[in-house]
Amino acid sequence: MRIAKTLLSLALVANAAIASSWLSNEAYNKWHETELERWLSDNDIPYPTPADRKELEKLVQKNWDTHVVSPYQNWDTDKLSSYLKQKGVETKDSAGQGRDYLINQVKSVWYEPEDKARGAWTNVKDWILDTWTDSQLKAFCDHHGIPVPQPRKRDTLLEKVRSNYETIAQKAGETISYPGNWLYESWSESDLKEWLDTHGFPAPQPTTRDKLIASVRRNSRLAYLRMQEQAAATQKSTQDTYRALTDKLIDSWSESQLKEFCDKNGIPVPQGTKLNHLRALVRKHRAEILGDNVTASATSAFGAATSSVGSAATKATDAASRAAQEAFDQAVNTWSESRLKGFLDARGVPVPQGSKTEELRALVRKNAHKAATGWTAWTWDDFSYQNLRDYLASSGNAAAKKVSESTGATRDELVEAAQAAYESASSAGGGSYASATSYLSRATDAAKANVFETWSESELKAYLDSYGIPVPQGSKLNDLRAMARKQYTYFKYGTTTPTGTMIAKLRETVWNGWDWVASQLRIGGNVAKQKADQAREMGEDAKRKVQKEL
Repeated sequence: MRIAKTLLSLALVANAAIASSWLSNEAYNKWHETELERWLSDNDIPYPTPADRKELEKLVQKNWDTHVVSPYQNWDTDKLSSYLKQKGVETKDSAGQGRDYLINQVKSVWYEPEDKARGAWTNVKDWILDTWTDSQLKAFCDHHGIPVPQPRKRDTLLEKVRSNYETIAQKAGETISYPGNWLYESWSESDLKEWLDTHGFPAPQPTTRDKLIASVRRNSRLAYLRMQEQAAATQKSTQDTYRALTDKLIDSWSESQLKEFCDKNGIPVPQGTKLNHLRALVRKHRAEILGDNVTASATSAFGAATSSVGSAATKATDAASRAAQEAFDQAVNTWSESRLKGFLDARGVPVPQGSKTEELRALVRKNAHKAATGWTAWTWDDFSYQNLRDYLASSGNAAAKKVSESTGATRDELVEAAQAAYESASSAGGGSYASATSYLSRATDAAKANVFETWSESELKAYLDSYGIPVPQGSKLNDLRAMARKQYTYFKYGTTTPTGTMIAKLRETVWNGWDWVASQLRIGGNVAKQKADQAREMGEDAKRKVQKEL
């Protein structure tokens, strides 16, 4: 009996030691107190002040898994289903299985295993910089006086920043494991907002520089994982496309076709290159893409051989960013003068007296990534009747409350009363202003959840008219809602939606490349296009089959 008790005691001690050892492997166990506070603040987790380190670490430990290891545990069913669909997982029959079932499905196809996620924040500098553009890396080096040899290639920039990362932090008396705002000193507020736009994360609006940095820092790991996955997928798709480039096909192309291919795929062609040399260039490029030669390396989203998957992902996000900017520019081209001024006003951008419409559009494009800075006349733009009435009723303003109780009040009257009530609270300051902004934050979240769902056809048409958007004859209610949401999103966020733009644009880019290659095949342009469309619809397996047929 005594032996059994002794063995049991030893087992308990061993288990405790193992548990302690496991806990010591968590990144936050070695974090400074300020890093623990920063992480909690970034993730909107309240913590007592003052608090000792032990209390802070317990709070981080309690929330670590649901924010770092498996953040999808906090997702709603729509977001879980959307992720599974993106991963190509069939969700039609899983709708009735419940949220726990969806969570387990997501877990099985998540970007990285749990053990890798646990250790990711141990060496932040190894991955957090991969989501930066080349210009941001260069700006960091310039800001901190880090010499970078010419030509400034991405790998060199990354190596220089990583090798100086700790030194710069130590000189500033800053921490490095969960980095503070020092890491983003060379970024403008527009840079921060653009990063969030490009990677599909909603920027906090209205916002401050600190809030933007917190959002970038909090979402950096997920952005990195998305980039890695998309770069790998795009690389594979690009290789599949290049396998259609047989020697026979290359030999059949004319000089202009070869030059067009080189231009579309970023292959530099020296002046005066002859036909046979052009064909050799294309073959060499194909070999690099497919890894058929000694110097082959990973590929970018556009087929150019590069030195790392990280570089490929950066080029891909650059492409998505450009595509988003072009779409925003097209939307802005239709906006009315009042909308253009409203966009600038919401971002605190001064409008020169007597500015013409085209000058206003140029200003809007220039500030496309600037986040809204506070509540403005346009704050109530997307509020439903009920949102407006609720705000007026809770404002504490007698005149506003009277309007909210009027059954015949029009939307314009409600908006006018809301603006007046807010301006009154703003002038009064103190508790009245704090109460008004607090309600607006809650109401804005509620408006986003079901924006335009309760609006009538006439209200939607009036909203679109305020942008100068003509409504096509015979448009259905859902079409009007979709059009309104599109303009609302551009007006609120700038160049992109607050969800993943990048993934859709990457796929579009890959398929455009395949369409072009297919159109050059000597079986007739229309047939090739039909087969390309068929491949797109049928998926990867069908695509490979079609390529083989071609």
